[in-house]
Amino acid sequence: MHGYSDQQLEILGDAILAYSADRLKLDPVPLDGPRTLAELDAAAGMTITPDGIGGLAALKLFEEDLAPACISTDHPRYLSFIPCAPTEASAMFDLVVGASSIYGGSWLEGAGAVYAENQALRWIADLVGLPEQAGGVFVPGGTIGNLSALVAARHTARMEATQQGRRGPGARPWRVAATHGAHSSIQSACDVMDAEFVGVEVDDMGRLTGPALRDVLLEHGPETFFAVVATSGTTNFGIVDDLESVAAVCQEFGIWFHVDGAYGGAGLAAPSVRHLYAGIEHADSFIVDPHKWLFAPFDCCALLYREPALARAAHTQHASYLDVLTEAPDWNPTDYSVGLTRRARGLPFWFSLATHGTKAYTEAVERTLAVTRFAAEEIGRRDYVEVVREPDLSVVVFRRIGWSPADYQQWSDKLLEDEFAFVVPTSHDGETLTRFAIVNPKTSEDDITAILDTMA
Repeated sequence: MHGYSDQQLEILGDAILAYSADRLKLDPVPLDGPRTLAELDAAAGMTITPDGIGGLAALKLFEEDLAPACISTDHPRYLSFIPCAPTEASAMFDLVVGASSIYGGSWLEGAGAVYAENQALRWIADLVGLPEQAGGVFVPGGTIGNLSALVAARHTARMEATQQGRRGPGARPWRVAATHGAHSSIQSACDVMDAEFVGVEVDDMGRLTGPALRDVLLEHGPETFFAVVATSGTTNFGIVDDLESVAAVCQEFGIWFHVDGAYGGAGLAAPSVRHLYAGIEHADSFIVDPHKWLFAPFDCCALLYREPALARAAHTQHASYLDVLTEAPDWNPTDYSVGLTRRARGLPFWFSLATHGTKAYTEAVERTLAVTRFAAEEIGRRDYVEVVREPDLSVVVFRRIGWSPADYQQWSDKLLEDEFAFVVPTSHDGETLTRFAIVNPKTSEDDITAILDTMA
């Protein structure tokens, strides 16, 4: 079972490489779509058996029945949620990472991989404006990234409270401040940590601002907060908070300033929108998902700390069998996030960066922004649709005038049924709307007009 010398395994290896190569060459890829459980039961049946069905048969079943039941997130008309549009280079190198059997959790076991990942992290840190000592780790996604950052923030705040001899509510701060427009993972992290989420009202542009934050901190007691979370690109609207004023308030009260850029942080690579991020350089921690708008495959979130030693103090796991790692001065990625076992998930992103260069990334992000601006303008030229809010980044939320929630759902279902596009409804202030999330450089102006035409 573990020997590649077997002739059948060699044939299977060739077949898998051929399938992967053919999938990467598809342009465009098929959109495909979900099937019901009954349909999959009828098509695939029981696939796990005592004697196995054979590799070629399993691959054929995946190719013909299972893969077509999955929506292709890299399709240029997949504009829902936040798509994933990996470069061919990053997708190909994901095969290499899997074949290489690298443990990416420690320098001892994966020095070469960690070295490469850290260079990719450094590029992001430079975009943010973090100091030379900044560093971090690639984690599975924004949920783990945000949770890990908040764990480090709470540990740091409580250590400082102990050192200062605080008494009362400030001895063990337990609150996190953010807007209700922040990603759902912030509330989830608070639930996991048994922390209290305190919502801050947004301004008329939908942003978290320093003055509103200051009022909330003073109302509840700033000493009870261990972190403030700002967002650089909300998921639903792509809104960038007023990071400059929020950072100033965090500095005033000595509270950890975390910036969730899971989706929108990639905009830092684009000069046309870089001004929106003023103040982000003051962040104590920051995340961005390269599998969103930086063209890496799932799953890949970059988590960075201004002072990595603070994260290491919070996250390093101690056990006798780990002494050889924890007592060494090396950079061990697992010291900076929740979790110990770790694949070198940053390597496909590193490979693509190394292959194409950072200028290509800037051009690709700018291309998606140009298509977004076109989409907003095109909506403005049509009398049956209207933009709800002018886009900050690459998300356009709009309404079809006169439509009910059922109309939106019927339209969305028909697009997917026809394998024409994947655009789902969303909501805001109780109103059903829809949105384009444009992070694929292959999404064109023609794609946008074709989809809008279906709403006429």
